[in-house]
Order: sequence, then C-alpha cells, then structure tokens
Amino acid sequence: MLNFFYGGFLIVNTASKTQLHSLTIATRESRLALWQAHHVQALLAERGLDVHLLGMTTQGDQILDRSLSQVGGKGLFVKELEVALERGQADLAVHSLKDVPMDLPDGFHLGCVMEREDPRDAWVSSQYATLQDLPQGATVGTSSLRRTVLLRALRPDLNIEPLRGNLDTRLRKLDEGLYAGIVLAAAGLKRLGLSERIRHIFEISEMLPAAGQGALGIEIKAGRQDVQEVLNELSHQTTWLAVAAERAVSRTMGGSCSMPLAAHATVQGEYLTLLAAWGDLKPGGPLIRAQMTTEVADLKAAEALGFAVAQKLIEAGAQVMKPA
Repeated sequence: MLNFFYGGFLIVNTASKTQLHSLTIATRESRLALWQAHHVQALLAERGLDVHLLGMTTQGDQILDRSLSQVGGKGLFVKELEVALERGQADLAVHSLKDVPMDLPDGFHLGCVMEREDPRDAWVSSQYATLQDLPQGATVGTSSLRRTVLLRALRPDLNIEPLRGNLDTRLRKLDEGLYAGIVLAAAGLKRLGLSERIRHIFEISEMLPAAGQGALGIEIKAGRQDVQEVLNELSHQTTWLAVAAERAVSRTMGGSCSMPLAAHATVQGEYLTLLAAWGDLKPGGPLIRAQMTTEVADLKAAEALGFAVAQKLIEAGAQVMKPA
C-alpha cells in the first residue's frame, strides 16, 4: 500500500481491514466509461467486495454541438457523478484523468490514480496511413485545442474541424467521410479492443499528450477512509507522480480544455522528466515548449516540478488563463 500526501490528504498505509462489503461506482454511460468502470469493478471484486455500477449521463455527454471550451469545460463530465457521491448514491467515481478538472470541488478528492495505459495520441483514417500522407488542405477532426495547435505545427496547411461525441460517434463520423482522418487517445482505442483502427501512433515529440492522458483517476468524497483503504491497493505511485506533475502545469497556467496546453512526464528511477507545450491558437502563432528533469521523491516535489515548468512556459511567452 502507498503512503503519501495528495492535495493535503494523507493516503495511509494501514494494516486495518475495511468493514466494507459492497461499493457502488458512479460512471458515465459511454462504452469507454463503462469499460473503465467494469475494469475497476473487477479489481475490487477480486478483493472480496460486491461492486455495483450506477450509470449516469452527464452534461458533457449531452452537449455535442459545441466544443467543451465553449460550454464549461471538463467539469461537465464529472458534476453529476459528484452529486451522486455527495448524496450517498455512489461510493466512488471512475474518470479518465484527462477529463478531470485540475481542482476538484471542496469535499472531494482523488483517492487513487491507477497505472497508465499508452498516453500517446493515435492517427485514425480509412485512407491515409500517416498525417504526412494527407493531401494539401485535407480535413482533420478534433475538438481539442491542444491537438489543434500541435497539428498545425506539423501541418499548417490542414483544415481542422470540430469533432465531438463519444469514441464510437467519432469513429462513425470518420467512416461517413466527414474527415480525412481524426486524432484520438490511443488508450481508449486499446481498451475497447479497437487497436486495428489505429494507423499510426504519434511519438511524444510529435504530439505531446494532455495532462493525465491514459490514466484512470478514482474520485471519492472526503472523509471516506473506508473507501480510501480499499483504493490504496489499486494506486500506482509512478503514474501518480507523473500525472501530479502534469496537472500542476495545467493548474499553474489556469488550464482547462479552454487552453491549448500539453504536459507529459516520465519517471526513470528517482528522476522525473516533464515536458510541456503551449500554443497560440492564431494561425501562424508560436508553439512554446519547456522541459525539466529533477529528482522527485513524493507528490509535493512532483507538483513543484510542474509549477517550475509552467513558469518556464510563461517566461517564454505562454499566456496564463485568468479566472472568469
């Protein structure tokens, strides 16, 4: 079991046995979200718990005609799940960590970060094997501001159009011929057994991932030490260190889906290397990158590294998003 601080909350390595016999997981009802919830359900069931799912539709799932940056950001994917936690209808909520706001509401915290799947972005196309194979001016689908600025850096001639919806909806729109290709998280495709749809996986140096991409985070209500004790066994410390640094970059920059910001960290031994990038959305605008490597022993040090890398971005001209 792990024993460290996160967001002021001590995750305790305890020998005491939880008295829990059953748990309810709040989850979105998309196929990927349900896969993630079932994955956690199976791991908890192996530990002798009776685990049920509470499927919910969030505002983020309902609003598909506008980008998240226009309608309220990542919180639209978690609000209803947090209400279920607050009311005691559920004990935990499973999220794709890249969809979780950098600062959770009072009374909630991340109880667990699980081992990360492939954090990279994937190129998906019926006709073109790679991004470089596209003809001049081809249409590529993504609603991610991060992916937009990174795609423009690789191919400034492309026509980048919005693409919302769950993973199956995005693939259907591609198959209907609305796009020459689309960019998706490799982790989601792999988790759903759709690896054959991947034509190319971008290197980290080409398409720097979003903070937390590929990792699952489990949110719980503050004070649920009984649930916390169970989740300690699912936590993956190396992943948590990396994503803590990544999310600290976003937090410092005021980041959300309304900011073209990328951050990705890797751990080698006691050292953490963090890369980040910020792009100007104006055509021809600069793409600013920053990188640091330092020894990191705990989450506090990881977050300090994230802050330092964000400061390097700001010093190079990246713009901080101010609170509304």
